[in-house]
Amino acid sequence: MTRRLTPLDRLIGEVDTVMRTLTSRGNTAGRPSPADGHSESELDARSRKHVAGLMRVNHTGEVCAQALYQGQALTAKLPQVREEMQEAAAEEVDHLVWCEERLRQLNSRPSLLNPAWYGMSFALGALAGAVGDAVSLGFVAATEERVCNHLKEHLRQLPEDDRRSRLILQQMLEDEERHGENALAAGGQRFPRPVKEVMSAVSQLMTRSSYYV
Repeated sequence: MTRRLTPLDRLIGEVDTVMRTLTSRGNTAGRPSPADGHSESELDARSRKHVAGLMRVNHTGEVCAQALYQGQALTAKLPQVREEMQEAAAEEVDHLVWCEERLRQLNSRPSLLNPAWYGMSFALGALAGAVGDAVSLGFVAATEERVCNHLKEHLRQLPEDDRRSRLILQQMLEDEERHGENALAAGGQRFPRPVKEVMSAVSQLMTRSSYYV
């Protein structure tokens, strides 16, 4: 007989997720990194620093994705929507681990601002879920649209011979596009342009700050 989870059980689970996301400990990818088996490219100091900045931004994006999905799952009204959020969050763990590994290979580190971005994203996710599942799913779709735009821009900026970073970002882009499509197919509301513009402004702030800090 399966025991039903109590609110305390769920709270403990959420705290565990937060700690694993922010401390880079305990997370394991369900899929091997696309960069596995490919040799490291010879990057000069300037290129290495730039690539590390880009991967730090992408890592912060995955931290935000974890928080967003966890917040939405917490307040989602329909069980199937909650399950979809949790499944998407599990796949985002792969991205989180891949970016962490790539940062270590580049002798760099995650952003020091990740706790703040996690908290804000969790709150936004929980709020969207509380408003309604259509809004929550629409928020996922709009967020993934922004993420895909960032990934495409980063792919353009990567040095041509940095195959490891390129393969990781290409797989992430494929996954994120699918997440956005699934959210709309599940009944997500298409957000109007003014809302997307506000989201874009916040996204730009995250990108610029995480690149350096």
